[in-house]
Amino acid sequence: MKLNYRLKLFLYFAIIFTFFTIGVAIFEQLREKELNTKALEEKLESYTDIINAGLANAKGDPKDEIQVMLSVLPEELRITLINGEGEVLFDNSIRDISNLMNHLHRPEIQSALIRGKGSDIRRSDSNEKEYLYFARRYENLYIRAALPYNIGVQQFLKPDNASLYFILLFFILFLFLIHVITKGFERSVRQLRDFASNPAYIDDNIPFPKNELGEIGRKIADNYRQLKESQQKNAQEKQKLLQHIQILEEGICFFSADHEVEFHNGLFIQYLNTITDEPTSEAGTILTDPTFRQVQHFLLHKDGFYFETQIKKQGKAFSLRANIFGDQSFEITLNDITKQEKTRLLKQEMTDNIAHELRTPVTSIRGYLETVLSGLPGEETKRYFIEKAFNQAVMLSDIIQDMSQLAKMEEAPESFVFEKVKLAGLLQKIKAESLPDLTTKDIRFDWDIPDETVITGNPVLLYSLFRNLTDNAIRYAGENIEIVATIYNEDADFYYFSFYDTGVGIEDESQLNRIFERFYRIGEGRTRDKGGSGLGLSIVKNAVLFHQGKIIAKNRKNGGLEFLFSLRKRRK
Repeated sequence: MKLNYRLKLFLYFAIIFTFFTIGVAIFEQLREKELNTKALEEKLESYTDIINAGLANAKGDPKDEIQVMLSVLPEELRITLINGEGEVLFDNSIRDISNLMNHLHRPEIQSALIRGKGSDIRRSDSNEKEYLYFARRYENLYIRAALPYNIGVQQFLKPDNASLYFILLFFILFLFLIHVITKGFERSVRQLRDFASNPAYIDDNIPFPKNELGEIGRKIADNYRQLKESQQKNAQEKQKLLQHIQILEEGICFFSADHEVEFHNGLFIQYLNTITDEPTSEAGTILTDPTFRQVQHFLLHKDGFYFETQIKKQGKAFSLRANIFGDQSFEITLNDITKQEKTRLLKQEMTDNIAHELRTPVTSIRGYLETVLSGLPGEETKRYFIEKAFNQAVMLSDIIQDMSQLAKMEEAPESFVFEKVKLAGLLQKIKAESLPDLTTKDIRFDWDIPDETVITGNPVLLYSLFRNLTDNAIRYAGENIEIVATIYNEDADFYYFSFYDTGVGIEDESQLNRIFERFYRIGEGRTRDKGGSGLGLSIVKNAVLFHQGKIIAKNRKNGGLEFLFSLRKRRK
């Protein structure tokens, strides 16, 4: 039979207290018997003292004197006189003492020999009666008094049962209290059990008791309500997420940490079948098909938490991204970027055509104007227009150079060499080259970058990055300002930079996300009036991306424009 919590608790306490009560009762009985025995021994000791005193005052035969004293002592009292060698000299219960054995080794005599007195309960070898013996040593004489160990003596030695009755009564009362207490515990535990068995029926009217268990029950109930609410919200959010994933224009698949497919949308299977040679309905194929060797290598070695590449198959271009989460589960997304790739290639082709078409005439115009400026008779008007034409030719040449650099970064990044570049030295060079413009506009150029700061990257692109940021501030920020470059954070892989000026900033903040576009002008004619190719910030962004960083622009609170960007310390 399975016992419930209350019965178990009741039995535990009952067993413990039963043993305790029995122990107390036994101890009390033994102690009371010991006290009664000691009282009887004291009475026997008084008899031996009387006998000893009578012997000391005896004028005639000592045995006669003893018989006189025995007449006033209890009738059943047995008196024995034993000399120092253990020989029995007198025993009122034995007529012929000549056959008695030596009593020196009797327990009571041995105890009297050592401590002066002793006692023992045993059957007599002389008359086969059981006695309570008490012996005391008086110089060379042992006087032993004994009483038959009969019902009278046993009743005297028997402990009083009043204390036992009290202990029994207390035991019954304690069991009743345990019963009452465990009954209350049972009610609380039953409520917790019923709630745990079927929490769906929980309500605010559950009569939890006003004790610690009741408080625990109420807290569990509150936590369960909150959990149910959270589960409902999570289920709703999950449903929204699944619906959103299903209508996404990219294929997505979620995997567990053990590389088991947890969820995928239909577009993922569609893109997967476009890329693979054999049709499949299993999303896990992406982890085994050789076409996806790069992402498989990334997931195997876990070199970082994010991976992105492109796959071209069947005349289409696909973007493949993998993202590893904190619990080592991950997602893989496939996106058809064929249209974007075509647009990018179209822009690239247009850029190449412009560069090709402009290079020869610009060079001819530049050479012609140089000749005119050096040979024609002086006229201020001619010189003015010729200088204008020359400046435009230089600007067109700069455009061609910048566009070529952009195209190279996008299409041939492997052609850029990598070196260790000290940024402080790079900024010092840029400041020296820009000193005339800085002096003219009363601009202070400072940086807070340690001399030992080194980036393993392409020196040309790093120079273009910081030079274009500097030129942008000189051209557009205004006069009597400050340009500052700092490292505001650092981790194992990246430096995080702030490059800002204290100038006018950009009034319309909606344009901040477009300043990195090619040829984009905040104001009509701004680039033409103040110089520049219109590609400087586009070069900056591509140089940052080349070094695996990110960049944003924002207006500063106290005025000016600030660029926040990161650069990987060692490009992978």
